[in-house]
Parts: sequence; C-alpha cells; structure tokens
Amino acid sequence: MITKKSPEEIEKLRIAGGILAKILKTLGKESVPGMSTLDLDDRAMELIEEYGVEPVLLGYHPEFAATPYPAAICISVNNCVQHGIPSSDVVLKEGDVVNLDMSIGYQGMIVDSGITVGVGTISDTDRKLIAATQEALAHAIKEAKPGNHIGDISHAVETFISSRGFSCVEVLCGHGVGYKIHEEPLIPNVGRSGDGPLIEVGHVYAIEPIVNVGTKDVWFDDKGDGYSVYTKDGKNSAHFEHTVVITEAGPEVLTK
Repeated sequence: MITKKSPEEIEKLRIAGGILAKILKTLGKESVPGMSTLDLDDRAMELIEEYGVEPVLLGYHPEFAATPYPAAICISVNNCVQHGIPSSDVVLKEGDVVNLDMSIGYQGMIVDSGITVGVGTISDTDRKLIAATQEALAHAIKEAKPGNHIGDISHAVETFISSRGFSCVEVLCGHGVGYKIHEEPLIPNVGRSGDGPLIEVGHVYAIEPIVNVGTKDVWFDDKGDGYSVYTKDGKNSAHFEHTVVITEAGPEVLTK
C-alpha cells in the first residue's frame, strides 16, 4: 500500500531533507584524492552526530543480504553501481567517479538522497554521464505531479538518458520513503507513460536515476560483501536521488 504523509510528517521530512542535503554537500567536497571511502563514512557519522539525526542505513538488514549493512552511507566508486560498502582499501584517486547515497532519520521520519561527484579532473565521458544523470532526475521530478502515473516518471528518465547515449539500470529502482527506507511504490527508471500507480497528494518518493556509460547489465557481489552491485562491462555508473513530496501544486524536493 502506498502511504500518504500528514502535513506534520511532511514538515519533519522537510527538516530532515535540508540536513541530508548539507551532509551530502560536505561529503561531496571532501571526496578528494587520498581519502578512503571509510574516511568518508567516518565523516558522515561525525556530521550525523553534529546535526542530531539517525544513521538509518547502519544496521539496516534488507531481505537480500545475509548480514546488516555495516556503515552510515553507501559509497560506490566508478563501475560500482550501488551499495558500495566503505572500506579503508578503497582510496579515492584523481579521475574517479564517486556516488554518495545516504538515508537519515529525524523524529521518526526518513529521507533518502544521493549525489555523484568527480574526484579532481574526470574524463569528458564521465562529466557527460554525471550531467545527464542529474538532468534526468530533474525531468523525472517534473512528472511527479498529481494525476500522473509512476510510469510517467520512469518514461521521462528512460527517454532522456537514451537521447544522451547512456543506459538506465533496470533492476534497481526508486521507491516510496518516509516511515521506512523502502516503501511502495517501486519507481523504475524505464517504463511507459500512463502505466503504474496513480501519483497522489501526500505521497513521498525517492526518485533515483541510475545510469551506466555502457550496458544496462549489472552483477551482484553475492559471494563477496553481499551488497555491492557492479556494471557488467566494467564501465562507470552514476546516480542522483531526491526525496520528493507530492503537493497540490506539484512535486516539492525535500532534499535540495
């Protein structure tokens, strides 16, 4: 069932979203050569404590995983598409593409957001990848208005990304959010306009284009850390995500 959030709950989400945006902005600036992804996770925990919010990813145990997630943030570098676990062994270097994906809790409500940044000077292809993914999110959000359907969001992402010569990951989706990290509905990044559940006032979505330079195909590290997802062809991937509430006036981005 798709839940509707009350005005009081939305205000809490709005406050949380502003905090998460600040945290991700800080972490993005600090994603520099020589920093390990574990360093960034430690910094995320410092910021979580500073802002008085909860690290809801830490200890989160999704159905697909054998063990709970061991960090406050997912950090996925280059051909790691999603769910990268911070590690002292992964040290950022010039030219890397880094996705920072984080959820926080505030007074019982949860927001989810992600950004992708380049470390130092990156390739022209990666620069275009990041720009296209971010722009796809903007196109998707415009379609998240009352009376439209989830498929309108999906179609907006797919058609824009295709026009830029990149591919959308189909097996990973956006989702509802608010009371839990993952709620109904699923929000695919490919689809047809008019398909899927109706978008209604009070819904809260985590909309998140996940885009690859090459093939859409990915593989899951089931025999390794149990979380990380990688591009099948080894090419880079990018991801941007906002938590969005649906109002009578249209979509409002809470994590800006």
